[in-house]
Amino acid sequence: MAASVKIDFQPLSAPAGGDVVVFVGEDLEPSARIAELLGKSSELIAKAAAPERFKGKANAALVIPTPAGLDADRLIAVGIGSEGDRSKLNWVELGGVIAGKLSGRSGTVLLDLEGATPSPDDVAQIALGARLRLYKFDRYKTKKKDNDENDTPTKITFASPDPAVARKAAKAADGLAEGVRIARDLVNEPPNVLGPEEFAKRAEELTKLGVEVEILDEKAMRKLGMRALLAVGQGSERESRMVVMRWNGGRAGAKPIAFIGKGVVFDSGGISIKPGGGMEDMKGDMAGAACVVGLMHALAARKAKANVVGAIGLVENMPDGKAQRPGDIVTTMSGQTVEIINTDAEGRLVLGDVLWYVQDRFKPQFMIDLATLTGAILVALAQEYAGMFSNNDELAGRLFEAGKATGEKVWRLPLGPEYDKLIDSKFADMKNTGGRHGGSITAAQFLQRFVNDVPWIHLDIAGTGMNAPQTETNKSWGSGWGVRLLDRLVRDHYER
Repeated sequence: MAASVKIDFQPLSAPAGGDVVVFVGEDLEPSARIAELLGKSSELIAKAAAPERFKGKANAALVIPTPAGLDADRLIAVGIGSEGDRSKLNWVELGGVIAGKLSGRSGTVLLDLEGATPSPDDVAQIALGARLRLYKFDRYKTKKKDNDENDTPTKITFASPDPAVARKAAKAADGLAEGVRIARDLVNEPPNVLGPEEFAKRAEELTKLGVEVEILDEKAMRKLGMRALLAVGQGSERESRMVVMRWNGGRAGAKPIAFIGKGVVFDSGGISIKPGGGMEDMKGDMAGAACVVGLMHALAARKAKANVVGAIGLVENMPDGKAQRPGDIVTTMSGQTVEIINTDAEGRLVLGDVLWYVQDRFKPQFMIDLATLTGAILVALAQEYAGMFSNNDELAGRLFEAGKATGEKVWRLPLGPEYDKLIDSKFADMKNTGGRHGGSITAAQFLQRFVNDVPWIHLDIAGTGMNAPQTETNKSWGSGWGVRLLDRLVRDHYER
């Protein structure tokens, strides 16, 4: 759950009490306005900077306790880089830096620096970064450390030349922050709590925002012919589910855009069982589905002017006596048959049926699926980028730019008919794995057989969605990766 944080706005004036945050460029000189507000603080910063080797580089911070001549507990100088680089500032990261210094405290951020005063939208991004940084998932801890700063509410006040406008912009970003929180919570939940049915119930809470939510049980999916998805979950005592979420904020009758998520709530590997070491991480094998739920919240909360479908397949992959076996052949909803080579290559079976269902029922403008699909993507890209595979250059280019803008970066990898031979089967239309070489590519090549001619992107988020890198805006095991990326894509290109 998120640590308690309150964000407020006030006119630009000298704060009294608490911490004071100022922006400082690499020249170490605050603007005349800040110097006027803080008196001798310019000299304080310059004097304190030398021993701390603080030069005002972007995202660096200098903390000066009980600054003389200033009614504040601490003066915090946050670097914003050189004047030439200020137009490229990542305000979300900067908000994370500020929140990291203010966690469990009260502070005022002075938003006035010559040549770098943030716009209202920039302020909204700073506030978003602060909320993301202060997230914490500790609901199952019964004993907490006495000095745990995250148990103390954090209050951040932004002193702005136009506080009313800044407040309005920041409020518009609250739904996005909440969408990321929802996704993080889902990924962080233990698997004994978050089974397919419970996951579906949490997705159903989106109805409060006007999202239409439809939950399909096993009987309904069996009637549709989704035998590949059902085969993955047949070894579990917990029944599988598919959830279809619809936000109708665009023109009536306009084709929707669609997002599909892999939701394997726990992946033991099935009969092809995984090694025991690190298997606890497989509670996060539903990060793609978590992202889709968080995204649908973000879009509905800001009343996005788009028609959007979110669909998630929810299963548990367990090695029961009823589980599917290597050597089995299953028939997908599309009618194509799949030989099971490895029951641990299960996510593509789930996605194949859901992709087919979405393209067949909704005829979307495009589909984007997200899945913690392969360990091979970690070998290729580590945890810095998600792997992107696409049949459409324009869509891929737009998502790449959204990745650069949000910091949730994607890198395109190839698809091609030459990879098909690796998943061709002697006994069925295809195999569910092509072996060690090009593992992420052959998985994407498999999924491509279920999209027909619909523009489509597959995002392999095994390196970014769970056990995520720790950054200025993420200190959580579950990152909520993809919510901001896809919200930006929709905002930039697909709203009327």
